[in-house]
Amino acid sequence: MSPESPGALVLAIRLSRLVYRRATEEVLGMRLKQFIALSAMAQTPNLSQRQFGEQMHLDPNNTVLMLNDLEAEGWAERRRDPLDRRRHTVELTVTGRKALTRAERALDGLEDSVLEALSPDERDTLRDLLTRAVADVPAPF
Repeated sequence: MSPESPGALVLAIRLSRLVYRRATEEVLGMRLKQFIALSAMAQTPNLSQRQFGEQMHLDPNNTVLMLNDLEAEGWAERRRDPLDRRRHTVELTVTGRKALTRAERALDGLEDSVLEALSPDERDTLRDLLTRAVADVPAPF
């Protein structure tokens, strides 16, 4: 790395900011935070409400607010755990899964525009490297 060249993390942050600016509610059909929340639910079924909040790095109050928002959209629901009535689980609804699928397709299109300077092989290499870099990072991050 030369003194004029930014480091990999600086470039990753720049790329992240670009995606964040382009991944608007109009493009995704939902806010990016909602997308991340639904992705977490899809990746880890049978999450408790507490585990969901921890994965999302939310305090308990903000976890409830996020889940209220997702439930109001019809994308998620909380249920009492039949084995432990004190525990709530959070689950994607059928509508939530469909909304997530639409948002994922929108992100695929966004990926094409953001990474247009890279060849398909370079995109595959980038995906492989990023996958290795975040292998031990809990979802959704």
